[in-house]
Amino acid sequence: MMKARPRDFIYTTDDLYFATTSYLHPEDRILSFLRYIPHKNGDRLKNGKKYAKVDSVQAYNYLQENYPEYLFECENSQTLMMGVPLDRVKGILTPHDRLKEIMKEDQSIPLLRKVVKVGETFHEKANIPYENMGISGSILPGLYNIESSDIDFVIYGLENHRRARATFKDIKDQDIFQSIGDDYWDKIFKKRIKDSALSFEEFCWYEKRKNNRGIIDGTLFDILATRNWEEIKGSWGDIRYENHGHVTLEATVKSALASFDNPAVYEVTDVKIMEGPPVTVDKVASFTHTYAGQAEEDERIIVKGKLERVIDSKNSYRVVVGTTRESIDEFIKIKDLHMD
Repeated sequence: MMKARPRDFIYTTDDLYFATTSYLHPEDRILSFLRYIPHKNGDRLKNGKKYAKVDSVQAYNYLQENYPEYLFECENSQTLMMGVPLDRVKGILTPHDRLKEIMKEDQSIPLLRKVVKVGETFHEKANIPYENMGISGSILPGLYNIESSDIDFVIYGLENHRRARATFKDIKDQDIFQSIGDDYWDKIFKKRIKDSALSFEEFCWYEKRKNNRGIIDGTLFDILATRNWEEIKGSWGDIRYENHGHVTLEATVKSALASFDNPAVYEVTDVKIMEGPPVTVDKVASFTHTYAGQAEEDERIIVKGKLERVIDSKNSYRVVVGTTRESIDEFIKIKDLHMD
């Protein structure tokens, strides 16, 4: 049986590279999103061949025109999704194996030297074992740009990820890790926020306290969370979701352990529905980076998003934020925010 989880890459028999998007998969394919395609004018080079990175619109168009068999109508979510059929999988590339490889290699490339430095720092300062680390993004399939690629550093295990961020918070701006400047946050704010949900000042306040991104020797790095195998429960199709319109509510965060997961999940309690049907909501899920890690335990939050009934043994409800890339009119915010 093929196993794959978020941050893994799938290399296919059609010379395509997909990034895995789920912990659970249908029996016949691995849920993943097209990232790199062979292209005569591509700016990424591997084994003498050029590849190009594609965004989500380009990815769907490319597959519809060339390889429609990678697209399927998902019953669980009632949407057109991407997934690599099992008979098209040539290899599963894992962040953990790639990091091991880089650590053994001659590190003459400065970008790869920085990857090793990030790993060594979390190993020594946060006491995280090397088997709970990896490297994803363009470095995983070897399609990075030496000058401009970021470092997508993976920490396996949700508690380990929490510890890595706490360590970054403690040691940033002292030696090896630096904070990100406001110029960068301004660029990200303009890219992500397309409504008035957050002001620039609020956006920066939230992003800085997440402690999940920093700079190492001039290169941006992300501290990404992926569950350990034993933290992954259930199987594909166990749970389905039914749309029940939109809702605005207030709630207290009971657990934020999975708030940097994929999707980000907050367990909530003491829920007060402000707009929408009077149902019992116990989780808030975010499919956008903007609202991952947005709130911590015991904080009172205001949430606006899509209400879904979770069709499983409990038949509870959740609120989904980030049903579109721009999350227009959907948000997670601390109720009484004091930015001091």
